[in-house]
This record gives sequence, C-alpha cells and structure tokens, in this order.
Amino acid sequence: LFYLFSLGLGLGHYVGSGHGVSDASYSAPGLLAASAMNGALNEAMTNVFFKLRYQKTYDSILATPLGPTDVAVGEAAWAQFRGALYAAGFIVTTAALGLVQSWWALLALPAAIVIGFGFSGIGLGASTFLRTWQDLDWVQLVQLPMFLFSTTFYPLSVYPAAIQWLVGLSPLYPAIELMRPFTHDPDAAVHILHHPSLAFLALIAIC
Repeated sequence: LFYLFSLGLGLGHYVGSGHGVSDASYSAPGLLAASAMNGALNEAMTNVFFKLRYQKTYDSILATPLGPTDVAVGEAAWAQFRGALYAAGFIVTTAALGLVQSWWALLALPAAIVIGFGFSGIGLGASTFLRTWQDLDWVQLVQLPMFLFSTTFYPLSVYPAAIQWLVGLSPLYPAIELMRPFTHDPDAAVHILHHPSLAFLALIAIC
C-alpha cells in the first residue's frame, strides 16, 4: 500500500497517464500480483524453514499415516491461502480508490490464487535448501529486485533491450502480465489461458 500511495498516486501525479490509464491504475495490478507472491513465498519459506529446522513439526507429522506429499500439499495450500488473503485486501483497496476500470477485475482474485499457488510451490522447494536464518537474506536479494523490476511499475518496453530478456526470466513477470488485463481490458478472460506456467512450476516444486 505504501508503494501504491507513494509511487502510484504520489509520483504518478507528475508522471501522468499512459496506455490509456493513470500511473496508479497501471501499477495497482502489478502490486496486486506482488502481494500474492509475497504472501505465498514468505509463508512457504520462513514458516516452513522454522518448522523443518527448529520446531521439528514434520518429524511428528510423519510419525502418523501422513506422508511427505500430504505435508507439501498442506503447506502449499496454506501459503496459497495467505497469498489470497493479501490479494483480496489489495483488490478491495484498489476498487475503493477507483483504480479498477473493468468488471473482469472480479477474476483478479482467482488469478491471484493461481499466482500464489505457483510461488508457494517455488517457496516450498527453495525452503528445503535453507540451512540458517542468514540464508533468507539471499531470498530477499532475489525477491526485492524481482518485485521492483518485473514491470510492476513500468512496461517492458521502457527497459533497455539488453535487459528485457532478463526481466522476461522473472517468474513474477508473467504473473503481472496475467493480472494487469483483468483490471483494464474488456477481453481479459482469454489471458488466463496464456499463462499456465505458474501452476506448472508449483507442481514441479511440490514434486
């Protein structure tokens, strides 16, 4: 929300409009996708790491009829739910601020759930490689630049050609490109068919 008010509404007042929408309206769906990512990724990594390395929660769980797959699916579902909560709150806020221009925005929450599912799987897979709390600094070293430079605030065309391919490798980039049309494009329903990669990444990470 601080990013939305400072960059979208504050700085956006001086930037003006582009792509037929205000700067705040353009940034809002990118921040929405980032909210789903942050909620799911932080839950899947920080909490799972603590339960795995310190609390030893899974040792007790695996002593029951439940197996590793059950644990992974359960943790991914909870991380996805947390990401959906973050996204739902953000959708209500952007709608209240008048930054939503299409009724297709109702599909933004299901899209956020898909995004949360993808990043929860990625987070679960990555959490198994963490050994100390200091390793989480490396996660932030990747997560923050990914948030800032995955077309969250600016379109891909403003980046130098040499950097555009690097932005395209970010898993947040297709998530934002999936989210943005729902708030502005009357034909947004077809876009969800173009981004099955997030769900695929989640399934790979859980396996």
